[in-house]
Amino acid sequence: MYDARTPSLHDNSSTAGNFFGKNPAARIATGGLGAAGISSADMLAADSLDATAAGSPMPGLNPTLRIDPRDDAPESVSRRRVAFALIGMALAGLGVSQRDAFAAGGLPVKLTSGGPGSAETLASALFKALPDLTQGLDIDWVGGDPGQVQTLLLSGAVQSSAYGALGAAEAQLKGNDIVIFGPKISNHGAWLVRGDSPFQHPRDLKGKRIATLPQTSDTYRQARMAAALHGLDLRKDFEVIHGAPIANLALFNRGDVDAIIAIEPTASRIIGNGAREIANVAAQWKEATGDSAPLFLVGNGGRRDWVEGNKPTAKRVADAFLAVNGLIRKDPELAARYHKAIGIPDTETAAIKLLPDRLARIFVPTWGDAEFANIDRQLAEAVKLGLLAKKPDRPVYTRV
Repeated sequence: MYDARTPSLHDNSSTAGNFFGKNPAARIATGGLGAAGISSADMLAADSLDATAAGSPMPGLNPTLRIDPRDDAPESVSRRRVAFALIGMALAGLGVSQRDAFAAGGLPVKLTSGGPGSAETLASALFKALPDLTQGLDIDWVGGDPGQVQTLLLSGAVQSSAYGALGAAEAQLKGNDIVIFGPKISNHGAWLVRGDSPFQHPRDLKGKRIATLPQTSDTYRQARMAAALHGLDLRKDFEVIHGAPIANLALFNRGDVDAIIAIEPTASRIIGNGAREIANVAAQWKEATGDSAPLFLVGNGGRRDWVEGNKPTAKRVADAFLAVNGLIRKDPELAARYHKAIGIPDTETAAIKLLPDRLARIFVPTWGDAEFANIDRQLAEAVKLGLLAKKPDRPVYTRV
């Protein structure tokens, strides 16, 4: 299983710390590193996987360095030597020469980045501040809101976007062979009402107006499934308005809707402004199914033919997200430190204080049997509820 929480460069498992993946070249004995320009001291420093990013621990970088998140901060020569040498070893294990990859600026790929008000904006901010996380990739970032990013993948505008179990299954059943090849985030949808409202439970909102994400988003699909597990039909029992996170926030703030099923960091902003959480989708799922594992929301989705035909690129993408997810889980305060980058102004102090708990915990640092079992359970429940015609013939997840 891929696990970012206990990384080691000499581990046989693929981790966020060793985000260059599971390959023999990345585990070369120290005696063979001289030709790559790395001393034993450099290797030991890198192997500790405990650097500081703006004063906080960060896996995968030299622990003696302080990494300034400013775009114009100077890079350390030592840090660059370690990073490039490790990348070179990983590329060698994949059959790609270091010179060829960097001469071309890295392996080219088009990926979606999180739109305003979505959790993925934190990962995007860290990828920008800490370019070592995406070394070896030449990424063309394409913006999109939840629900829109799936359309970008289906249209061929990008090679990978956020995709969840139910969305990938629906796509496969319609002839689009989408597969998830790495993790992003777990479910964090929250049912929110105003602090002075009488509503205490989602069932109290029957017949009321609720704002939530587009029907093509996996947040909405899972909210619908979790509600169905509790005897509620989002389509029939409520007047649902679909929109992007920021648009829904505006509706709620104006009083145009009675409740909102919001995602982070938008949910923290609403709660920080006095709203109450009366339910959350992950808790509804756990209560109904007894499944205590985090409810997997979305991961790195791609067309199966692209994933299988571009495994070095797909693996590097998956490993980059494992790395950034492990970093956030190891240092939850990053969520507060980068609050401006995710759209929260300095004045919203209550929301900022909520981020280390509410936002940081949703980033998935592993990709393996636990996630696969949760995905399979989701599909089984969706079929039983009639939300999915059948389980696809091929798995909606894979390792690369």
